[in-house]
Amino acid sequence: MSDPVGGCVRPRTAVSEAEVEALVRGICFKTGPPRLLGVEVEWLVHELRAPRLPVSPERLRALYTALRGVPLRSALTVEPGGQLELSSLPAASLTECVRSVSADLDAVRAVLREDGLALVGLGHDPWHPPRRYLRQPRYDAMESCLDRTGPGGRFMMCASASVQVCVDAGHEEPGPLGHVRRWWLAHHLGAVLLAAFANSPLSGGRPTGWRSTRQLRWTQIGSGRAGGPPLDSDPRGAWTRHVLDAPVMCVRRDGGPWDVPEGLTLREWTRELVPRPPTREDLDYHLTTLFPPVRPRGHLELRMIDAQPGDDGWIVPLAVTAALFDDPEAAETAYRAVKPLAERTLGLPAPHNPLYEVAARDALTDPELREAAVACFTAALAALPRLGATADVTNAVAGYLERYVLRGRCPADDLLDMPGGVGAGPHGRETRS
Repeated sequence: MSDPVGGCVRPRTAVSEAEVEALVRGICFKTGPPRLLGVEVEWLVHELRAPRLPVSPERLRALYTALRGVPLRSALTVEPGGQLELSSLPAASLTECVRSVSADLDAVRAVLREDGLALVGLGHDPWHPPRRYLRQPRYDAMESCLDRTGPGGRFMMCASASVQVCVDAGHEEPGPLGHVRRWWLAHHLGAVLLAAFANSPLSGGRPTGWRSTRQLRWTQIGSGRAGGPPLDSDPRGAWTRHVLDAPVMCVRRDGGPWDVPEGLTLREWTRELVPRPPTREDLDYHLTTLFPPVRPRGHLELRMIDAQPGDDGWIVPLAVTAALFDDPEAAETAYRAVKPLAERTLGLPAPHNPLYEVAARDALTDPELREAAVACFTAALAALPRLGATADVTNAVAGYLERYVLRGRCPADDLLDMPGGVGAGPHGRETRS
């Protein structure tokens, strides 16, 4: 969601509906043998010794000014509420990805400690209301657009954080590593990953009744903006239709506020050509304003995992996902494990279906999700040595399996069990809008 690019719009040639369709079909799935892996880790930034105190915009500004001088391999960007994100380069192995991002995080944390700040791995800020840190035309327009569906958009923009794992789209041909199978697996395994790594049960200091309040917020902003397409045997066609029929968030301008049309789809814009004809740059921008749980960007970006506790908690979802997608044996086991869950979607796209709702609310207390998670984590653990994972990574996954998955728990349950009444139970459960 972060946008390091400036907002200047230069004159470009308009694109037709047919051209948009051809472009999307050509760029959304880049097929071939799975070779690369990536991760994007988002963090809340809190006071080191008093995390319930909000960090002032001035301190955040000074922090990010200092971080610009730190040499990093990962791209560092800032989210609308001041959250920090590191996006790795595509890595040739799990070990390379872990080492590179870990080194960057060490460097970033050293700068934060000097100012008494810390990176916090929570999927949703448990105490603070959403506050905008970035004041840019993109985020002004996003806020205006998302406000039409209620307050969930502001929480999503300013008070949420995640671990996003990026895997190759897969082979063109069928099979466990084929792109059609991987697209299907990403959506159904996504519900298991959502449940197993749920880590955001609080908002405003109170339990919401959802173990992943972050996923609740995404659901609240609507299927056009944060939903996926129906699953069928033609992922390219399904995603292309979804892109064309999704609402346009904004029409950018060189000066002044950007237009925020209501109900205008990209397909309609290419036909009506108002308030101006859309360009290739508008298409590229439109793609960045769609937030489904699985986003095809040539590769597949899995976006349903909450930020994780601890300095290295992000490594476990990265390792588990990599193993279940890139090891053929583990991929086949995962496919068989999650296949029975497909019926619970009722054929509805994620995340606006009963399966994702149960995963976000109940996590691994749901027996079927727990059974699938045990099978998937066990298969991932067996596959990690075949992927060349280090003993530290393998032990971390084994520890997570023992501490959480086998017990039907997730990190959210630790927060709900905290002493002092913080996790005494849901008081006024929030509902989906």
